[in-house]
Amino acid sequence: MRTSVLIVEDEPEFLLRFSKAVWADPALNLVAAVSTGRAAQAMLDAECPDVMLIDLGLPDSNGVDIIRYAAAHHPACDVLVVTMFGDDQHVLASIEAGATGYLLKDAMAEHIAASIHEVRAGGSPISPGIARRVLARFRVVATPTPSPEPDHAGKPSPLTERETELLRLTAKGLSFDTIGELMGISSHTVVAHVKKIYRKLAVHSRAEAVYEAGQLGLL
Repeated sequence: MRTSVLIVEDEPEFLLRFSKAVWADPALNLVAAVSTGRAAQAMLDAECPDVMLIDLGLPDSNGVDIIRYAAAHHPACDVLVVTMFGDDQHVLASIEAGATGYLLKDAMAEHIAASIHEVRAGGSPISPGIARRVLARFRVVATPTPSPEPDHAGKPSPLTERETELLRLTAKGLSFDTIGELMGISSHTVVAHVKKIYRKLAVHSRAEAVYEAGQLGLL
C-alpha cells in the first residue's frame, strides 16, 4: 500500500517541486496539492492522508494552526514541515502543535521523498542546522542536577494490555501497517487504538505518546 501525501504550499515553484518528488516515487501517492489552510483542512477531512507536507507561511492562515488541527482531528497523519522559517519560535511552535519533522526549503527533492518515508516509519527528520539549535536550546534550559524519578508504583495503567503492546511496537518505529500484521488486526484498527491512546495520555503525536508513557512507567 502506497503512502498517501497531502502537500500544502502557497509558492507555485515549491508546490510543483514537491509534487514532482512525490510523483517520482512509486511508493508515494499524491492525494492533493493545495495552497491555502482552508483547502488543507478540507482535504484532511476528505482524504485523511498518511503524511501532510506543509509550509508555515500560508496566505489565509498560520501553518501551525493547520498542524494543530491535523493533530487533533487526524492523529494518525504525520506532519512534515518544509518552510523558510528556521527561527526557534516557528520550530518549537510547530513541534508543540504536533509536527514530527521540520525541514528547510533548501532540501533537495530526493531528500523530501526520503523524509516522507522516514516520518511515516516513525522517524523525525530535521534539517541539521535546526537540530543543532534545538539541542542547544534544551542544553541551556536543562537543570544541572537531575530530578528524582517519579514513583509510579501501584498506580493503575490508563492503557489496556493491548494498547500497551501496540504502543511498544510504535516506540520501535514500526509503521501502522506492520503493527497491524504483527498483532493480527487491520491498519484501520491500529489507527483506532492509537486515537484512544492519544486521548488517554492527552497527547497529539506518536512521539509524545511514547515519551508520556515512558514518564508514567508504562513502557
